[in-house]
Amino acid sequence: MLSRGLGRRIFCSYCHQGKHELISRAISTNLTRTTEKARFPGSNSNFTNELQFVNPMELPSIPIYRVLDTSGNLKSGQTTGLSDEGLLSMYQKMFLLSVMDKILLQSQRQGRISFYMTCSGEEAAVIGSAAALQPSDTVFTQYREVGVFLWRGFTLPEIMHQCFSTVKDNTKGRQMPIHYSSVEHNVQCVSSTLATQVPNAVGYAYSNKLHGKEAVTVAYFGEGAASEGDVHAAMNMSCVLECPTLFICRNNGFAISTSTVDQYAGDGIAVRAVGYGMRSVRVDGNDLFAVYNAVREARSIAIENSCPVLIELMTYRVGHHSTSDDSTAYRSIDEVNYWHKEDSPVGRVGRFLGMSELWDDEKQKVFAKECRREVMSAFNEAESTRKPSPYLMFDDVYSEPSQQLSEQRAKLADHLAKYGEHYDLDKYDS
Repeated sequence: MLSRGLGRRIFCSYCHQGKHELISRAISTNLTRTTEKARFPGSNSNFTNELQFVNPMELPSIPIYRVLDTSGNLKSGQTTGLSDEGLLSMYQKMFLLSVMDKILLQSQRQGRISFYMTCSGEEAAVIGSAAALQPSDTVFTQYREVGVFLWRGFTLPEIMHQCFSTVKDNTKGRQMPIHYSSVEHNVQCVSSTLATQVPNAVGYAYSNKLHGKEAVTVAYFGEGAASEGDVHAAMNMSCVLECPTLFICRNNGFAISTSTVDQYAGDGIAVRAVGYGMRSVRVDGNDLFAVYNAVREARSIAIENSCPVLIELMTYRVGHHSTSDDSTAYRSIDEVNYWHKEDSPVGRVGRFLGMSELWDDEKQKVFAKECRREVMSAFNEAESTRKPSPYLMFDDVYSEPSQQLSEQRAKLADHLAKYGEHYDLDKYDS
């Protein structure tokens, strides 16, 4: 278990050499201070008689918290903080996620589903953070966090039925693939519209605060989404209203085809928390144990202090942005291969488990076959299941059907009566 003292040292506001203190020192260097305190309502500064501008290039960069190196070795003085059972469970979910991603990606290429997005290269960031949360914590995902659903008990059949939009899809076939939703597992519906989930999460956290609920609300987003105004408004609001919110940013290097070099000139995303008055930490997002420790400690800080925390997970998107993207147009195959082979989150944990004698090649071979069997079983079931009735589109719009909807439903019925033979209606529920 991560000690409270150690955990707080990885957060800038709690660290003796933390980012806030370092910035304060850098700004005050060579400045002549007076004892007079400024009384302006928007600042806590002292007056100075020397003109000097703050140069961000002279400020120290926020370090990256790491527990496990790329070879699978624990850094000096570090422990996993997890039981053997917990370690194996997290590794197996990461591997299952990678197997499912490969199969669904291939199925889209074959025209069997319409769209997909993989989590390749980001398995530790997703599973490690999900494992550190509690069931009472409400999660607002972006679109690359299906691992959160898996960790919380959303089943493979439920995932497959959603991707195939069948009658067993809990979103009733109304969402495009990968837009999961689960009230049962306390995960809000995925939305394609970038960053809209972030202010929603803050509002939810504020409601929890007003009702005295001891839980955090979590907003996942990428570094590209961090450029949206929604994120700025959400972070500022969460600090002013002191909302227990975890902002988990997956900095995977690319916003579709736009690299971080073309996205921002500053020190990543974590440093932005300073301007809002928020605690923040930067973590090796390919290190399962570092992610788990950081998110668990952030959760404790957020609840105890009724405040938001920003966590920047440094990782790399190995896969294409989506099945609509060809990443070879803007990055080299050699670059992708390096991250896939040399710094795979799944491989890193696997090496650690092997050296710890908790896992071996034979167990891996058996488990890999079992994962594929389970995924294909759920896949085949969903693929052979009927689609929802076309008339379902008129339900749940209003509590009572409007005249306009009734007219549209009647027109659809007339159309299908005349031209139904041109549609493959046998695949749809009646």
